[in-house]
Amino acid sequence: MKLTNLRSFAATAVVAFGVTGPLQADMPLSYTNEIAPGVYSFGGGNGYHSMFLVTDEGVVAFETVNSTHSEKMIEAISGVTDQPIEFAMHSHNHWDHASGGGVFQAAGAETVAHTLAAQYLAAVPGQDTSVPDIVWDGNRHDIEIGGVTVQLHYLGLNHGLGMTVFVIPEKRVAYIADLVTPNRVGFNIMPDFNIGEWERTLGEILELDFDVAVCSHTELSAEEAPNGCTKTHVEEERQFIVDLRGAIFAEFQKGTPANEIPTRVALPQYAEWVGYDEWLPMNAWRVMLDIWMGPYPWVPEG
Repeated sequence: MKLTNLRSFAATAVVAFGVTGPLQADMPLSYTNEIAPGVYSFGGGNGYHSMFLVTDEGVVAFETVNSTHSEKMIEAISGVTDQPIEFAMHSHNHWDHASGGGVFQAAGAETVAHTLAAQYLAAVPGQDTSVPDIVWDGNRHDIEIGGVTVQLHYLGLNHGLGMTVFVIPEKRVAYIADLVTPNRVGFNIMPDFNIGEWERTLGEILELDFDVAVCSHTELSAEEAPNGCTKTHVEEERQFIVDLRGAIFAEFQKGTPANEIPTRVALPQYAEWVGYDEWLPMNAWRVMLDIWMGPYPWVPEG
C-alpha cells in the first residue's frame, strides 16, 4: 500500500465552514493510497478525504467535495487507471461535501445522491453544486460495476439530508462522511446533527459488512489516515456521545445550574483529541440544551 505525499501540512487548513478544525501538522497535504485491492483513499489537501473504486468496467468516485478537490481526484484516478469514471457518489446535501459534481459530470460520470439530498441541491443550489444525475429513494440501493457491488445505505435523519454510508462488501471497505471523525471531538455545536439518531446510526454502521473505511474527516496521524478508519473508531465516536451525555446528566444531578454545565463538563479521556479545548464546551452546550429543553430521547445509564 503505497502512500504518495506531495508535501506536508505546515499550517492549519481553512476550508468551507471550517469543518475540519485544527488539523494535525503532520497530515499529508495530498495523497492517493490503495487501502484494498482496487480501492483508494484520496486526500485533496483540504482536510477532506474521498475514495475511489477501480474495476474492469469503470471507476466509482466517492465524495466530490468541490471543484478543485474533484479536479485533483480525477488527476489521481488517471494516475492509477485509464478506465472511465462511471459514477460519482454524494454522501449528503451539505455544500462542503456535495459541490464539485459538475467536474465529474463534465468528465462523463453520472453523479448519484439520495432523493432527500438531491431535492435540497435542486432547491438550494450552492455556487459549486450541480443537480445529481441518478436519484434513489428508500433505505438501500445497489450499483453493480465490474463484478463488484456498491451498497448505498440511508440510515435516517442523523446528519444533513440523505446521508448515505457506502459499503463495498467484496472489498470489505466503506466510505463514511461526517458521522465518524477519528480522534476529534464534535465540530463546533454539532450543526445539523440529530444527536439521538446519530448515536443510533453509529450502532447500525457497526453492523455493516466492512473492515476498513475512509472517513471524510479524520485526525489520525499521517501514517494512519491514508489507511482508513475502522470499526474501533466508530465505537469510539459512539462512546464519546455516551460519555458526554453522562457527564451532563451528572452535573444536573449535582444541581449545577444549566448555564454553567457546559464549562463544568470535562472528559479527560478525550483530552488529546483535536478540538477538545475549543469545541468540547460547545458540544456540551448542544447536548445539554437538547436534554434541558426536551423531550429528550435518552435516559442516563445505570
